[in-house]
Amino acid sequence: MHYRDFVGRTRARSHVRTLSQHEELPLLRDHLLRLDRASRHDRFHGYMDDSFIERYAEKCADDGTIIIAYFEDGMVRGAAELHPPEQSPDLLPEIAFSVEKSVRRRGVGSFLFRQLIAVARAKGYRSLRITTGAHNEAMRALAKKFGANLTFRQGESTGTIDLIEQNQSKAAPAGFEATLAAARTIANFNRAYWRMLLRIYGWGRAA
Repeated sequence: MHYRDFVGRTRARSHVRTLSQHEELPLLRDHLLRLDRASRHDRFHGYMDDSFIERYAEKCADDGTIIIAYFEDGMVRGAAELHPPEQSPDLLPEIAFSVEKSVRRRGVGSFLFRQLIAVARAKGYRSLRITTGAHNEAMRALAKKFGANLTFRQGESTGTIDLIEQNQSKAAPAGFEATLAAARTIANFNRAYWRMLLRIYGWGRAA
């Protein structure tokens, strides 16, 4: 599934789409192997060697994980993962993200996050779990941006994103509430003003 062409943002040709689970396994694997040491630590909440990453990519191909990938010149440079609820002890689908250092600060993470939430909502999921390293400030900020309430425990930040609440917020954004409150204030003022005029001129008195 194709989402959007990133041509114009960068000199490289780029796009975002869902990976096929088995045929494109090497693309996810190679992306994860390219992560620098700090990025690998942030993604897996600790340093993991190449053999672990290879096994992890194989598992994603076999367990139904949905992977939305950011491509640049034919190579996956960022990935958003939606792991099925069956993989979790409390049956909550879990999401994870990784973006290579060379393509950061371009809005790739935010775009992948939005697409993954859209896919999760289309599948009927009501909430998602996200877990990130305690020192991964970029991912923590991104998670909070999309409504995750994070708690710190044992070196990790874990939180959930309520997709039902997000839908309601989308239907009535904060700006809408502020506009409605302002309209009510103006209406109340107008009523008070006309009542005052009626009293002054005696129009409001009983005959």
